[in-house]
Amino acid sequence: MKISFHGADQEVTGSCHLVECAGKRILIDCGLYQGGHELVEENARPFGFEPADIDILLLTHAHLDHCGRIPLLSKRGFTGEIITTAASRELARLVMLDSANLQEEEAAYQSRKQARHKGKHKKDVEPLYTVLDTLNSLDNFGRMANYQQRMEICPGIHATFIDAGHILGSASIHLELEEDGHKRSVLFSGDLGYSGRVILRDPDTPPAADVVIMETTYGDRLHKQLQPSIEELYTAIDDTFRRGGNVVIPTFALERAQEILYFLHEGVNSGRLPGSTQVFLDSPMAISATEIFRRHPECYDTEAAALFNKHQDPFSLPGLHFTRETAESMALNNVRGGAVIMAGSGMCTGGRVRHHLKHNLWRNDSSVIFVGYAAQGTLARRIVDGASSVRIFREEIQVRAKIYTIGGFSAHADQAELLAWHRKIDNPQQTFLVHGEKETMETFAGLLDNTEVKMPAIGESFEL
Repeated sequence: MKISFHGADQEVTGSCHLVECAGKRILIDCGLYQGGHELVEENARPFGFEPADIDILLLTHAHLDHCGRIPLLSKRGFTGEIITTAASRELARLVMLDSANLQEEEAAYQSRKQARHKGKHKKDVEPLYTVLDTLNSLDNFGRMANYQQRMEICPGIHATFIDAGHILGSASIHLELEEDGHKRSVLFSGDLGYSGRVILRDPDTPPAADVVIMETTYGDRLHKQLQPSIEELYTAIDDTFRRGGNVVIPTFALERAQEILYFLHEGVNSGRLPGSTQVFLDSPMAISATEIFRRHPECYDTEAAALFNKHQDPFSLPGLHFTRETAESMALNNVRGGAVIMAGSGMCTGGRVRHHLKHNLWRNDSSVIFVGYAAQGTLARRIVDGASSVRIFREEIQVRAKIYTIGGFSAHADQAELLAWHRKIDNPQQTFLVHGEKETMETFAGLLDNTEVKMPAIGESFEL
């Protein structure tokens, strides 16, 4: 029995871990690296294992940095089974197809760019994977997991998916391994949510385990409390409207978009926001994800489920507009004030939000509200860190808009929640820290006791 690490090792994106037991190879997640140019190149490099040798892939949830390289895995020879929850299966399909479209668009752009500079000597740039590769990978999705239901995924290996409270369908995964009479239990945290959020239930209590592989995205800090964060959101919107500008919210299409819609719905209903507030959800993927949310009330907490039972849609409000078409999105450039524009991506690495930043970031009367994590090397991180100007579509844009960073909306557990989750596991023998920046992991490691802590580098392998 052994485990090896092939992504999100001393960094935040690209989660990918491999367990070998009883002659089987079990992959947990296969995510895309997100951030600077060097991470784009990292996505195209070999996985560190042969995709054709993988028997089963267990997917914790549908964020791109956990599922985004599945089409590439299939393209390179993976023919095994993918097991995840029903909600994650639907969301992963949406996320991977969107990613494939972006890969193809970027490859076409780079090919045109090379043609302009190299003429007849140019070589077409190939996308990391295509829409067809993605559709082919969907054939690998097999059995669906239910929370708290122990399932034999192959002889000698059982898996239990545990509600992680992070996004719709997200799970921690508990593996029970047996080989040559030896037994070990391994718990993968996946990405953990935090207690007391709207829409989703709190993370379930983790079971006992010998070995824990644990995310540490916010292992060095505490989040703002949720209620003050909601109030800060309303205040930022009110202040921007008084100045005559627009509010741009770079929004992750999964969970964050739906959560912000929920709070805007509550703000209008309570009178905290004007009933005439115009909200544009300018993200085809977020619109589709919202429809998927409506189909999976089994993941809701009691309050959100009660709203649906009363036929009250918590993701709707009078001034809400879904803008799927490109022409509709472009028309928002003519809206000079009084609008909340929610668009992807949350880290501003792609999607329509960059167009809205180009048209609003230089305006003193507008605001940009960041409500999620911004990784190193991303446009969002440069703005959050106080850049006076940023480059968008080959144009230098001055940052004059008011910038808000509201941490209380994070879908990730903070340091206190992570520690509380780990302490419920009953003193695991080993804890491997992943999915965090190195300095953050070092801070969090210093808070753990009664366990051997390791911070694996990419490609490292350990006996279980």
